[in-house]
Amino acid sequence: MDVAPDLGDGPTIANPRLPGGLTPGTGIDIQDATPAPAQHRPAPQELPAASRHARSYLVDNITVTELSGIIDLSNVGEIQAHTYAATAPHGAQVIIDLRPVEFFDCALLGLLCRAHRRTLERGGHLALVCVRPWHLHVFKAAGVGKLFETFATVRDAGSKQQNAPAQSASPLRPPR
Repeated sequence: MDVAPDLGDGPTIANPRLPGGLTPGTGIDIQDATPAPAQHRPAPQELPAASRHARSYLVDNITVTELSGIIDLSNVGEIQAHTYAATAPHGAQVIIDLRPVEFFDCALLGLLCRAHRRTLERGGHLALVCVRPWHLHVFKAAGVGKLFETFATVRDAGSKQQNAPAQSASPLRPPR
């Protein structure tokens, strides 16, 4: 990291980076700013290792990322590794399973929105498996309720994705 000149209060970091490639004060995710080259579907060995709050696996060429426990700013970085790997390939078909999630905050909402955008930009599709009414209520209250296609089971979401044509890339727009 570059160090800025000392202005009397000790050294300051000129280019600080937060976990996940975020730059403080900009709201820009640096990792998303650089277009990724076209990639192949991830093989099971290319998916991140299971962690305390996330695990990813393949089912019929669809990447399923299952989240669990309490998801907040303190641990969203470990989940981001899974969503980035799942959404990286061109034409990725992704299911994020939220059924085991006990609690989440806006950090997960932001991560899900970025994953959705990345998937659309690469001509893929993302669906959520979500059965807890309060999860759906939070999505609706945050204004992203209609952004995500939700299903009761991974099988239901997978059936829909296998039968649906790839979606064209379109930027996310806030609700009016």
